[in-house]
Amino acid sequence: MNPSEFEQLAAAAYKGERVASRRLAARTGTPELDALRHTLTQAAGLQGLAALLAARADLREREQGRRAERLHTQQTRIELKRAASQPPADAWRAWFDGSAHPNPGRLGIGALLCGPDGERTEINRQAGHGNSGEAEYLALIALLEAALPLRLTQLVVYGDSKVVIDDVNLAPALGAKGLEAHRARVHALLRELRLSGEVSVRWVPRHRNGDADRLSQQAIASWLRHDDEDAADAT
Repeated sequence: MNPSEFEQLAAAAYKGERVASRRLAARTGTPELDALRHTLTQAAGLQGLAALLAARADLREREQGRRAERLHTQQTRIELKRAASQPPADAWRAWFDGSAHPNPGRLGIGALLCGPDGERTEINRQAGHGNSGEAEYLALIALLEAALPLRLTQLVVYGDSKVVIDDVNLAPALGAKGLEAHRARVHALLRELRLSGEVSVRWVPRHRNGDADRLSQQAIASWLRHDDEDAADAT
């Protein structure tokens, strides 16, 4: 079998033609190359095999060009969307997270506020008792309260709680039950912050919220240390 000729014919053949040629080869004992050539010659009809191969090669090339163009367009859209979602280089960025141990139980909150010139503020403290939604909200409130005196011109806040992010950004009628007071406090803080600049609150997956999670877990750990110390004093 001539590999180059067979590859040329196989590349030009449609799926049904390849299946038909394999069946012909199996039924008659004809070599695969001859069977494929016979099948395509029949498909070519009066125009001849060479014209068929040339036409299909041209069609294949144009389809590859269209596919490459679609891929380029898709990639461009992704890059533009990614660029639009990235805050300017001079914007402040912040992350928050809250934990409950157990849930509901003792709350620990963590937050990180970073400025464009290397400024860094960490929040790490116990926050009473409640559930995980309350812990997330209390972490966001603590973060916004820390940002308020700075009079920032642009702040992007990230959190990994869809419940809280959606609750903050959706219409009031769609708000989560039981979190209304926290939501009202966050909206009040956002209104104050927006008097001096632009503020947005966005969701990120948990693996991109590691610093805030670490800080909230440190707060939970401090609860546990106090428990151990109290137990030791009791004995």
